[in-house]
Amino acid sequence: MSPRLIIVSNRVVAPEEADSSLADEMAATVKAALKNQNGMWFGWSGKMTDQPASEPRTHQVNKVTYAQIDLSKSDIQEYCNGLANSVLWPILHCRVDLQQYSRAEASGYMRVNQLYADHLSALMNEDDVVWVHDYHLMTLARELRSRGHRNRIGFFLHTPCAPPDVLQTLPHHKEILGGLTYCDLVGFQTKNDRDNFADYLVRRGATQTRDGYEIDGRRVRLGAFPVSIETKAYMRLARNAGRSAMIALVRESLGGSRLVLSVDRLDCSKGIPQRIKAFERFLEMNPDWHGKATLLQLTPKSWSDIKQYAEIESEVAALIGKVNGRFGEAA
Repeated sequence: MSPRLIIVSNRVVAPEEADSSLADEMAATVKAALKNQNGMWFGWSGKMTDQPASEPRTHQVNKVTYAQIDLSKSDIQEYCNGLANSVLWPILHCRVDLQQYSRAEASGYMRVNQLYADHLSALMNEDDVVWVHDYHLMTLARELRSRGHRNRIGFFLHTPCAPPDVLQTLPHHKEILGGLTYCDLVGFQTKNDRDNFADYLVRRGATQTRDGYEIDGRRVRLGAFPVSIETKAYMRLARNAGRSAMIALVRESLGGSRLVLSVDRLDCSKGIPQRIKAFERFLEMNPDWHGKATLLQLTPKSWSDIKQYAEIESEVAALIGKVNGRFGEAA
């Protein structure tokens, strides 16, 4: 059997979910990587249970095996909502002011990475290539190495990577971020992100080699590999949308006013409150535009059960009400 490509991510998008909101950049990346490949996609099913199964559920579509595990409520709270999204996400986006660290959640993060390694170990062959994705699984490579796996392991960070001064504000950063040095190759979206992590490694005592960095007897290569969206699919959607009844209704509702369209996930890195305030300021300074410009902000919710994201949602709602109250017109 030829070597498989095993992709590991926080969440697995099964084929029946392909048209859901989960079909994002991550799903597009995996789809492209596994196209015509003998491979596996391993990760959380999206389901919570008090008693997770002892083995992953697997099903095969063409040449790809989908392997899913369930997690407990405490796993999700500590690993996903906790350290990953309440600490790592803000720090990686240079929003140290928003991070909320707790030892319990850090312990949960480590525990779930160990759980992934336990389940994945039973499915791996010696010649498989493992490609780990994103900040949820920064210690997985170390866990796989500790279980004796010598496979080639890569990692890709889908978020920005902050400068070393910011990265070092993460408690236990040596254990968490240092977990990436157990990979053979670590990829980033931009050269700046790659260089930030390289600087971090150097501050940790790494030495630069001809093709990477050496630290604590391990060698790791770093690279910049920008990931995009499926542009052709979005072009088709845009063309078809131009003829849809909904677009005709939107145009009619505008009544000839100009539309400012913004689409962002509702989280701390997008600057949505600042954008709404900027639009309010524009209307304050340009009375001639009253009734002639409409800001349409589309914001899919994310992590609403995390305190700081719920606060952003409330702030955005209040700002929209304020601007509409000052400058809106009754229909």
